[in-house]
Amino acid sequence: MHHDHDDFAVEPVKGLPERPPEGEHILWQGRPNWWALTRESLSLYWVAGYFVALAVWRFVTMADQVGAVIAFRASFPFIILGAIVCALLMIVGWVQARAAVYTITNRRVAMRIGAALTVTLNLPFTQIRNAGLDLRRGGTGTIALDLMGETRLSYLVCWPHVRPWVMRRTQPALRCIPEAERVAHILAEAAEARVSTPQLQRQPTAASVAAE
Repeated sequence: MHHDHDDFAVEPVKGLPERPPEGEHILWQGRPNWWALTRESLSLYWVAGYFVALAVWRFVTMADQVGAVIAFRASFPFIILGAIVCALLMIVGWVQARAAVYTITNRRVAMRIGAALTVTLNLPFTQIRNAGLDLRRGGTGTIALDLMGETRLSYLVCWPHVRPWVMRRTQPALRCIPEAERVAHILAEAAEARVSTPQLQRQPTAASVAAE
């Protein structure tokens, strides 16, 4: 995958706070599709439709009284305002998508997120109870991660990289990623292999026990 040299130079590995330990390697890296993120997380179409509805309502209520030309002039500012708001939403969506890097390794999911406050979530496969895929037309989709244990994540800190409207127990999500179905297969296979591999623990030797 193309390496963006303008991404945080302090990162030893793009998207990760430190170099992966021995035996860990990156399987996939990506970021949200900015247009899909803007459309879904910022409700772009709903916002645009709201301002169009305001303009139509203003035109219809005034057309019979003052004529179509004046009514159009009175309703047109709603279209201008709506265009400005939608442009701002698209900028926010682009910045959020640009700042995010999702990484899947053979041991964990790492999410470097946040445009203003940058944080990196390290989510070992052994702490992920389930992963759900919400696939959309065009191949983009969201993979939400249901975590085990008592770890609680802030919905606001993680937004928009979360499963929408699930606030009681925030589910971090690889949001609006291209080729989401393929990425979900990579994640599932890596997680299954990691969880099914026995975790070896070093046992104390007889000499060390005797020394104690």
